[in-house]
Amino acid sequence: MKLLLIGGTRFLGRAIVDEALAAGHEVTLFNRGRSNPDLYSGQVETLLGDRDGGLDVLDGRSWDAVIDTCGYIPRHVRDSAEKLKDAVQQYVFISSISVYPEESMNEPGVTEETAVGTIEDETVEEVTGETYGPLKALCEQAAEAAMPGRVLNVRAGLIVGPHDLSDRFTYWPHRVAGGGEVLAPDSPDYAVQFIDVRDLARWILHMVEQQKSGDYNVTGQPGQYTLGDVLTTSKEVSGSDATFTWVDESFLIEQEVSPWMHLPLWVGSEAPGFNLVNCDKAFADGLVIRPLTETIRDTLSWEKTTRPAESEWRAGISREREAELLQKWHNREVK
Repeated sequence: MKLLLIGGTRFLGRAIVDEALAAGHEVTLFNRGRSNPDLYSGQVETLLGDRDGGLDVLDGRSWDAVIDTCGYIPRHVRDSAEKLKDAVQQYVFISSISVYPEESMNEPGVTEETAVGTIEDETVEEVTGETYGPLKALCEQAAEAAMPGRVLNVRAGLIVGPHDLSDRFTYWPHRVAGGGEVLAPDSPDYAVQFIDVRDLARWILHMVEQQKSGDYNVTGQPGQYTLGDVLTTSKEVSGSDATFTWVDESFLIEQEVSPWMHLPLWVGSEAPGFNLVNCDKAFADGLVIRPLTETIRDTLSWEKTTRPAESEWRAGISREREAELLQKWHNREVK
């Protein structure tokens, strides 16, 4: 197949390129050339341009499919899909389970039939925590309007694995590998849901090969793993002497510890369905998830050997803050 990737040099994009090249597909990248510009030098063709008014470099070309890994603003996605509607057979848009409003996450089992979130002013282009999900939903609709029946909307959950600089998963293998007493939120039975970036990339290519369209929730199997599984497996893989102290949510909130960012994978009790999204449709269409051990092993290997040394941790808490919280927790128990 001939594939066009919008983006293609960071995290999911590079995983898709790696899978595509390994499968013998022909890959063209369209991006601004700012992130990892030499990553695929000599391996793939790169067309330099800006999707915000700079799409003309795509004129006169054709591909079997385009995979849009970096669409956040509906206008950009609409312009890209309109430009490519006669040049590709399929438009793959990387969306998010965040298209579902918070109230939908009050119960487990959100499906593709669940209504997506809306925004009062659909011309807004500032991406914030509040607008991200509704804007992704509008991006889906923009692509479908331009290419009806030919759009695959990949509503991904938390994507994890090597080359993830968000640290929303990497924090735990890294911290557990460091050993000692580890502060953990809630309980070891707390359900978590995520997908290895390489599994997602492989499934996307499978869906392109099958020319599938429609909306798909794509993350881990709900209920398969708990936070306790992640921590104990991280200990086994790293061989560390870590011990785990499970701390009540009420204490963490009292201490202004934020779910998700300060202690990744944990979203607290306000959205019990967030980590239990129904992905039956994707699994029925060939989604395969690798063992947790492999994801943790490879994430740790990347983090220790090739993660950019200058990159700052974007999620998790410092060891100093953790020690402070653990001391307060133990003092509270004594009282």
